[in-house]
Amino acid sequence: MLNISKTSLKRNVDLSGFKAYQRVSHKRHFKHFNRFLITFAIILIIILFLPWTQNVSGTGFLTTLTPDQRPQTIQSPIPGRIEKWFVREGDFVQQGDTILFISEIKNEYFDPNLVERTGQQIKAKEMSVVSYQEKVKALNTQVGALANERELKLEQARNKLLQARLKVQSDSIDLEAAKTNILIAQRQFDRTTQLESEGLKAVTDVEEKRLKLQETQAKLISQENKLLAAANEVINAQVEINRIKAEYSDKISKARSDMFTAQSNQFDSEAQVTKLENEFTNYSMRNDMYYIRAPQSGYINRAIQGGIGETFKEGDRLVGIMPANYDMAVETFVAPIDLPLIHLGESVRIQFDGWPVIIFSGWPNVSYGTYGGKVVAIETFISDNGKYRVLIAPDPEDHPWPKDLRVGSGANTIALLEDVPIWFELWRQLNGFPPNYYQPQGGKSETVKK
Repeated sequence: MLNISKTSLKRNVDLSGFKAYQRVSHKRHFKHFNRFLITFAIILIIILFLPWTQNVSGTGFLTTLTPDQRPQTIQSPIPGRIEKWFVREGDFVQQGDTILFISEIKNEYFDPNLVERTGQQIKAKEMSVVSYQEKVKALNTQVGALANERELKLEQARNKLLQARLKVQSDSIDLEAAKTNILIAQRQFDRTTQLESEGLKAVTDVEEKRLKLQETQAKLISQENKLLAAANEVINAQVEINRIKAEYSDKISKARSDMFTAQSNQFDSEAQVTKLENEFTNYSMRNDMYYIRAPQSGYINRAIQGGIGETFKEGDRLVGIMPANYDMAVETFVAPIDLPLIHLGESVRIQFDGWPVIIFSGWPNVSYGTYGGKVVAIETFISDNGKYRVLIAPDPEDHPWPKDLRVGSGANTIALLEDVPIWFELWRQLNGFPPNYYQPQGGKSETVKK
């Protein structure tokens, strides 16, 4: 019954005779209960002042420390058709082991002797290059011979020009002598004519002197003709020199043109040889690509393209392989508000899926089943899930991670921050404040180099 009235019932009614009242109102019960409450309150107050490690938790999965150690797929750089498998799923392969053999599906590569015939084309073109080289040498020799012949011809023509000029000089001297003779003959004729008029000379002497004068005049005219003929020979010699220069310039130019044409054909043949050698190398490497080999030692996970005779395009995934040797790491994600609290080289506690664990996130020393790690990389661009990616490697100072871990399994991470009292952490959680802005000792932590 509720005590609705302020009047106490035990003042009017004696309840001490009832056993129930005796059990409830016994002062020993109040004494022990009060001691319990006081003790609990003291312990609670003490607990509130105990240190609590602030932390940033995240979820992620196991991966490898370096990209080349992660699971990968093997692609074919050329399109083809599967002809034969040499492995099964789960097999271990060494680097360079053949996984499967493919064949061509493009008609320009169907010829099984394509490489050999390309090599024959290269040899034929190389012989063509040699032929053009010999032709260039012959034409070069011909140009030299024509140049020598031109010099000899020009020397001969210059000699003729010199002879003609000397003959002009000789004829000019003879012409002057003839002019002198005619002057002498004219004076003798005039003197003889005068003496004949005086009766001192006979008419016969006058006639002889006239005849001699006429002969002298004829010799003068003949000498003038010789001089003009010699002058013409000089002109002819000069014309001959110019003709020889023009003739041999034309011959040498034609020979050089033929030589340049041969050189052009030679260079074109050399370019074709280089192109054929390139094709020969490409064909040889393409033949080697028919055998799909393991890029590194590992285990065959799954055959993505199965069956015999199945075709695929270049770049299609054929088979998945997991490297045999790898360094384990954890890839976790943190919220943007917690990113400034994460630093390179900071310690992280990790819980792996499948391993029993008892976690006290604020008391890492009493946690059981967690493993130590160090932050080795922090992504600077946000991921698709709205968080930042953090890569964690094993802590060499902590106990080693389990050997049976596999890439891809889940993991929970706890990044340890600053130590604060428990009452402060409860107050922060109730108000929704972020953890204290944390900086490692000594400023920025150094990057852990591997």
